[in-house]
This record gives sequence, C-alpha cells and structure tokens, in this order.
Amino acid sequence: MKAKILTILLLSVFTINAQNFTGKATYKTHRKVDIKVSNDKGAPSNDVQKQFHEQIRKMHQKTYTLNFNKSESTYKQEAKLSAPQSQSGVQIQILGSGGGTDILYKNIGEKRYVNKKEISGKRFLIQDKLPDLGWEMTEETKNIGKYTCYKATRSREEEKHNFSISEGGKEDEKKEVIIIKTTAWYTVEIPVSNGPGMHWGLPGLILEIQEGKKTVVCSEIVLNPINAIEIKEPTKGKKVNQEKFDKIMDEKTKEMMERFKNKRKSKDGGSFSIEIQG
Repeated sequence: MKAKILTILLLSVFTINAQNFTGKATYKTHRKVDIKVSNDKGAPSNDVQKQFHEQIRKMHQKTYTLNFNKSESTYKQEAKLSAPQSQSGVQIQILGSGGGTDILYKNIGEKRYVNKKEISGKRFLIQDKLPDLGWEMTEETKNIGKYTCYKATRSREEEKHNFSISEGGKEDEKKEVIIIKTTAWYTVEIPVSNGPGMHWGLPGLILEIQEGKKTVVCSEIVLNPINAIEIKEPTKGKKVNQEKFDKIMDEKTKEMMERFKNKRKSKDGGSFSIEIQG
C-alpha cells in the first residue's frame, strides 16, 4: 500500500510541476574493467599491459550533456582532444563510438527516439520507439548533491559474445546469456521523465545510473537557464530502425575481427588472448 501511495504522490508532483520546464544536466561516466592477458608466446610485456589497461579505463571516462524540456531531450558527448598515441603501439578501437558527432534525441511525449551515429565515416539515423523499461520503484532514498533521490531497479537479459583467435588463425566464439542489473536514482524535484542515454520512464530526472560495472553520475544541473535551450531532432543520415542497425553492427564487428585475424597471420611468433570483463 505504501508503495502505491508513493507512486501516486510522485506522479501527481510530476503532472503539476512539469510545465514550461527546461534544463541542462552534465553526466560523467566511468566503468570498472578487468583485463586478463594470457602468458602465451607473443603476449605483451607487463608495461604494455599496464598501458593497455590505462587506455581502456580512460576510454570509459566521458562527459555528456543532457538538454531537456518536459517532453524532449538531446544527449551528446562533450568534444575533447584526442589522446596521444601510445609509445607501445597499442591501439584500441570501440566500434560505434562516434564521440562528439553522435546525438541521441528522445521524445518522451511521443515515446520515440532518434539516434544519430557514425560508423567508419558513415552516418546512420536510428529511428524507433522508446522501449518500456519496466522499472520497479522503491521507497529507498539518498541525496545526490542537494536533491533527494529515490531508487528504482530493473533487470534484463543480454547475449554476451567472447571472441578469441589462436595461433594459426583458428577462431573461437563463445556466447552466453547474462543478466544485467540496473539501479537508477531519480529526483521528483526535477519533474521530467528523462535521464542519461536511453534511460527514461520514471517520475523525475535520473541523476545516477549503475548498470553492471558502468556508473553514470550527474555532476551539474542548470534549470531554466537565462539562455534558452534549443532542442533539435537530428535529421541527416541513413534511416534505419534499431533491429537493422544491430545487424549492421554485427557485420562490422565480424569485418573487424577478420582484419585482426589477417594481421595476426602476417606476423611471426605465437599468439595470445585478451579477455576484457565489464
């Protein structure tokens, strides 16, 4: 009964106060990453492994800006200077990470989104419906900055792919279904049903997300700024739905693995495997 009363009260606050509301929220991300490197012939030295780990860690330290009103938002990574090339020659590429060129537009009122992403120099415009995330709200609270936040949780299944290439070019792919648990902390003091990335659907702005080993935390909020916030829906790019884009990503991943395999074949000396968790 208490949970039902809490839900009704929160929804009432949202309905009453969400008029003519605009704001800008800054989010910072980080991820705990565990890296395991085999000791097979050809494996990198300890110094190279440390540099590799540091590059992975920094790649997940990003800053995003969410511009929002009561029904729309844009979510974009802040542009930053490219990291200097490692002296070890270790290069890391995350497929589908367009950095400052990607823009996620969400229309909460119409329950749809448009995600502009760039892959290998090609621009895509992913248009689809916002998924129902099925949040379970609780009465647990904590403070984030000056805001009182409520806790909500959800779980989902995700298929995990592990690729490895051994000496001689033999490929090994393992698939397993894992459970991803997500915890959100939202505040009804900012009555917009929005949040970082694809997160939405709660009766207040989400200020923190803990999803697996990834954490997203709001570091700054500006409400109703003097300079009006302009929210534009991206329109340029090849139009696809999410299912079609996922298939394109699978194909690109296979191409990248094939290039890696060919490079390993062209080099003398054994092989090694790297396992990244998180």
